[in-house]
Formats: sequence, C-alpha cells, structure tokens
Amino acid sequence: MHVQDSRWSSASAIASGGGAVGGTMSAAAGSMRGDSSRTTPLRVDAQRNLEHVLRAAREVFGELGYGAPMEDVARRARVGVGTVYRRFPSKDVLVRRIAEEETSRLTDQARAALGQEDEPWSALSRFLRTSVASGAGRLLPPQVLRVGVAEDGTVLEEARVPQQRTQPGAGELRLVPEQPAAVPANAVDDAGAAALLDVVGQLVERARAAGELRADVSVSDVLLVIATAAPSLPDAAQQAAASARLLDILLEGLRSRPQA
Repeated sequence: MHVQDSRWSSASAIASGGGAVGGTMSAAAGSMRGDSSRTTPLRVDAQRNLEHVLRAAREVFGELGYGAPMEDVARRARVGVGTVYRRFPSKDVLVRRIAEEETSRLTDQARAALGQEDEPWSALSRFLRTSVASGAGRLLPPQVLRVGVAEDGTVLEEARVPQQRTQPGAGELRLVPEQPAAVPANAVDDAGAAALLDVVGQLVERARAAGELRADVSVSDVLLVIATAAPSLPDAAQQAAASARLLDILLEGLRSRPQA
C-alpha cells in the first residue's frame, strides 16, 4: 500500500510539473514541442521550393532551351541560386530530372492514345494534339529528337529508330545520340527513351498499316512535329492558337492521299 501511494505521489508530482524532476521533464517536453514546431515548416518550405524550382526549370528550359543558366531558373523560381544547387548539385542533374519527367509524360500520353482509341489515325492525332497542348515538345531531350542524315543509306551506329522509311533517292533520316555541348549525354536514361520510341512506333505502324499515314513518315518525323508545333510565345492564348493551327497543317501533311 505504501509502495502504491509512493508511486502515485511521484506520478502526480511529475504530471503537475512540481519538483526538480517534474520541472526538468516539463521543460524537455516543451523544448521538443518547440523543435517540432520549428522543423515542420522547414520541411514544407523545402518541398515548396523544390516545386518552384522544377516549375521554373520547365518554363526556362522550354523558352530558352537546356542551355539556359541556373541563375535564370533561380530568378524565375524566386529563390537564391544556392537553393537550386542544394537540391540539384549540378545543372546536369536538373536537366536530367526535367528531361526524364517530360519523356515519361509523353510515353504515358502515347500509351493512353494507343489504348483508348480504336481508329489508328485518331490514336496518332490524339497523341500529337495532347503532347503539343502540354508543351512537352519544347522539352524533348536531344538524344530522342536530334536527327542525322546518312547520305549513303547505311545504318548509323546506335541509331535510335530502326527501319526508317524514306522516298527513293532521299537521305535516310535517323535519330542519333549525339548531344549539343550544353546538354549532358545522359539527359534521359536509355530505358525511358526506348519506351517512348517503342510506343510512338506502335502508333506510327498502326496508322501506316491502315493506309492513313504516308509511307515515308517515320517515328522521328512524329517527334519533330511535336517539337515544331509547340512554339513558346509570351501570350498564352496566342500560343495555344498558334500551336493548334500549326498542328492542323502538319497533320494534313502526314496523312496519306489516294492515288489519282
């Protein structure tokens, strides 16, 4: 009974904050609560800054290309350039993050069109319209987009799109992995690029097999349409209208025409 009374008295003293022990524990608890209230906003701020930096990077790289300096990204994000470098230790890391995200988004858009549209031409045109409207063409990684010409018709080493089709006598267009100096060679991983090219290739082959796509149109041509039809204009409404109009013209150029 005396033991129970002693324990109860001690617990009461601690709970009420009385005594040296109770005061010390209360102070420690208060300190922990104070630390928690100070650190939680920092985590929220860090996440918010990351979102600002990524959004700014997409805008800046979309407008100026991947050669734009990190200072421009920081200025657009309204953070110090040191904040950008804390999250991305080099520009190459930031470029790779943006390129991978855009490649993944394009791949998802292509898969959605392939799976939800029964008509081959509808699937291809849906993919093109969705991709152009999202502005993804301005952020296509160069190793997916860059086009080289083989005058003798031979296969270029590590060509990313095999079996390119051309008109008789024309140089063969192939996507090649060379990079401009401002862009890292590994701007997007090979698996991501291969996935995009594979699913776009399926859209192209279906439309060609249905006789709705010109026989000489390749996967590289489709990717070039996405990049070309996504101009960066200062006025959003003007940009949307220009993109839609240009894409209509380009789509007409891709369609096959009955032989006279």
